[in-house]
Parts: sequence; C-alpha cells; structure tokens
Amino acid sequence: MTKKMIKDAIDGREYLLTDGNFLSELDGELQQLILKDYPDLQETDFISSANLATYRLAFLNGVIDKANRKNDYIKDLVYNVTKNQDFRAQNIQEQLDSKTTFGQRVADMVARFGGSWTFIISFIIFMIVWMAVNVIKPFGIAFDEYPFILLNLALSTIAAIQAPLIMMSQNRASDYDRLQAKNDYQVNRLSEEEIRLLHTKIDHLVQQDQSDLLEIQKLQTEILLSLSRQVSSLEENLKQEEKESSQE
Repeated sequence: MTKKMIKDAIDGREYLLTDGNFLSELDGELQQLILKDYPDLQETDFISSANLATYRLAFLNGVIDKANRKNDYIKDLVYNVTKNQDFRAQNIQEQLDSKTTFGQRVADMVARFGGSWTFIISFIIFMIVWMAVNVIKPFGIAFDEYPFILLNLALSTIAAIQAPLIMMSQNRASDYDRLQAKNDYQVNRLSEEEIRLLHTKIDHLVQQDQSDLLEIQKLQTEILLSLSRQVSSLEENLKQEEKESSQE
C-alpha cells in the first residue's frame, strides 16, 4: 500500500498526510502566529505536527503573557485607587479624653454622680436630717425653721449649678456621637470601596480564566485530534502490513 505523503510548507520535508494539518484547519490566532514568520503561506499549505508543536507552545506562552498583563493591570488599578486612602479607624474616646479640660472633667463627674441612686439616697437623707434638726431642735438651736427658707435657697442653688454642668456633659456626649458617626461613615465608605474593587478583580479573574481556558482547551483538542489521526493511520498501516505478510 502506498502511503500518501505531503510536503511541509515550512521545512520542505515529506510527511504523512495524517502527521499534520493544513493552514486552513488551524485556529485563527495560531494562523496569525505562523503567518508572522511565513507570510507567503496559503490556506492549502500543509504544516507537520513537529513544526506546529513549536507554534502551539508559543501560542500558549502568549496566552500566559496576556493573562499576566491583565493581572498587572488590575493590580495597578487597585493600587491607584487605594494609594491615597490614608484613613485609619480612630479610637474616638481616647481622642476626646486627650483634649478634656479640668472643667469638662468636673462636669462629667457631676453628671455621673447626679444621675445615680447614690445621689438620690444621699440627698433624701440630707433633707430629712436638715428638717429633723430644725423641727426637733435637739440642741435648742434652729438655724432654718419651718418653712425651711434656707433649704429652698440651697436646693435652688444646687439645681441652678447642676443643670449647666449636666448640659456641658451632654454636649461632650454629643461631640463623641458626632465624631463616632463620622468615623463610622469613613470606615463604611472605605469598606464599600474595597468590596467594589474586590468584586471587580474577581469578575476580571473569572472572565479571564474562562476565556484563557477555552483557548487552551481548543488548542488541546486540536492536538488530540492530530494525535488521533496519527494513531489511526499507524493502526491502518500495521493492519495492511500484517495483511500483506500473511498473503506472502
């Protein structure tokens, strides 16, 4: 049986027809890669698997280089967006405490004590003792007889002083809430930006991996088809040789 041979358009050697592909059968990008070195090739020209292996390897390297360039682009994009974001989460309580004046500390202590059961119970006991002393007169002295005008004056004075002190403490609490809200807003905005960039990077990697894998799988399929044709040709040749030997 005469084996059908065909000339390789690249190295000029004779190969089996099953040991290669015509240029028209190759992937478009692989064709462009070959035509870059051999621009005079025609679609009907034959290229052996040995020569195709070199260009297929170069094609895979190109896919890898393209993927690396895309990754570098995304890395630079993320860096350029985040390089100017120098915000750091702050401890608002420490920041306020470091600027607290003596008067503000006094206001805070008055507000804490005035809003406790200790103050209420102590004040009730103080009033009872005051009124008992001035009504019973255990030592024959009454410094504030009924209707306890001095006690009313003391209570009014305490209320007049205590109210602005409590308001000062509340103003400090409002400052703390305002700074805390601003800090939370900055943290949330930064987190949102980082999540958005992360989604962008993941989407890019998924799309890139899918396209690159499809290209690689297509190339692998072409190689497998070429190998399959070579194996089939070898099997046919072996069967033919066995048939001829048995006839002899």
